Amino acid sequence: MRSLHHCPAPAKLNLFLHVVGRRADGYHLLQSVFQLIDHGDTLHFDLRDDDQILRSTDVPGVPQDQDLIVRALRLLQAEYARRHGRVPPGIEVAIEKILPMGGGLGGGSSDAATTLMAANHLWQAGLTQQELMDLGLPLGADIPFFLFGETAFAEGVGEALQAVPGPDCWYVVVEPGVAVPTPAIFSATDLTRDTKPVTIADFSSSLAVSGKQLGFGKNDLQDVAERLFPPVAEAVAWLGNYGDARMTGSGACVFCAFSGEREADQVLAQVPSHWKAWKAHSLVSHPMKSLLQNQAVME
Repeated sequence: MRSLHHCPAPAKLNLFLHVVGRRADGYHLLQSVFQLIDHGDTLHFDLRDDDQILRSTDVPGVPQDQDLIVRALRLLQAEYARRHGRVPPGIEVAIEKILPMGGGLGGGSSDAATTLMAANHLWQAGLTQQELMDLGLPLGADIPFFLFGETAFAEGVGEALQAVPGPDCWYVVVEPGVAVPTPAIFSATDLTRDTKPVTIADFSSSLAVSGKQLGFGKNDLQDVAERLFPPVAEAVAWLGNYGDARMTGSGACVFCAFSGEREADQVLAQVPSHWKAWKAHSLVSHPMKSLLQNQAVME
């Protein structure tokens, strides 16, 4: 096999996001539930006749050498060479980019995770799911989740993951039209950093009561994002007319859960024209997860 095309890189939503402390190195300790949804970027991979890693698609604002896709491929290529004593063929990547940068949807991290799964398969590199997660973590704290590939209760800096049943629902997601830089949120002096820790049982029991709606916890980063970026506050206020609207990640996208697609469509039809908005269904597992099974060494 020399190509893998139409590889999905789904977005994620943080159903809640609590900051429960801070480590000595300055990193914040988090609790969250990550939910995959069926909306995201699409990547295409082709093996090359040399050993070069190239991105054939221009991504505004992201130079090739800084792209998590390229960096992930180079890391895996080096790991392959370390294990097998030879460099695998290069890979050329094309990307259909629809997820906004600075949106809190994990787009760059999801692209990197899909890349690691695809390259591991094309090269028959033989890395396990956990080995890929360990390889990806230094590039971004969200990458292990996308490789984990199912609804997860996350702790630590987001890398300690446990599978948890998630809601079966539809989401309306509003893009407020601003990119929120994560460091600006976490460095704010008024950020809540001492939310009382919760348990998986707390989340699961809430889900059992509320069914397909959201309702559990909050996003501790939202108040800061609303203050620094008024369009986020406007989107939360508008979508809040239809349910429990909240921001995902460090922003800027805002979402609300609905029981069915028809209800989501009705709300989507009312979204003001100056915002981009879309609907998505919750995913039980990552559509690329099967590639992690039965990896053999390329000979």
